[in-house]
Amino acid sequence: MIEEILADANERMGKSLDSLQQAFAKIRTGRANPSLLDTVMVAYYGTPTPLNQVASVSVEDARTLVVSPWEKPLVTEIEKAILKSDIGITPVSTGDVIRVPLPPLTEENRKDLAKLAKQESENGRIAIRNIRRDAINDIRELVKEKEATEDEGHQAEDRMQGLTDTRVAEVDAALAAKEADLMDF
Repeated sequence: MIEEILADANERMGKSLDSLQQAFAKIRTGRANPSLLDTVMVAYYGTPTPLNQVASVSVEDARTLVVSPWEKPLVTEIEKAILKSDIGITPVSTGDVIRVPLPPLTEENRKDLAKLAKQESENGRIAIRNIRRDAINDIRELVKEKEATEDEGHQAEDRMQGLTDTRVAEVDAALAAKEADLMDF
């Protein structure tokens, strides 16, 4: 039973790390990245649809994304959707494709984005600690119900803390990589 609790906590912590990586992907760096447009929703025949389901997004050069719609009439809808999104970039249509030039980041923008990355990583740490708290409560409940000995409970709590420390270190490493990416000119 204790192994199941630890395995579940490990899986949930992994999902928290995945969520953090997705949040980091949405934070713009100096280079073009197709995941920047993942949150853009396009009105596809009246239905809000993710951009990557109605067009392909590729990198043309270090500062330009190219959006190629699968249906020509969607060009204007995609343009409107990118303008409406909170990304803060202006698309340029060339008829068949849409180019999305990314302006270079200023020092102030980089610092703001680094703060946002720190905030996201702190949210990830909090999620991991909450998972640890829940798992330790479950372990203590097992000991209380006499389904596990006190020694097994203490060992499981120590293993849970070790797992938590490992996952928090992974969050810190991801944050350091993102900050280095943001501050790289």
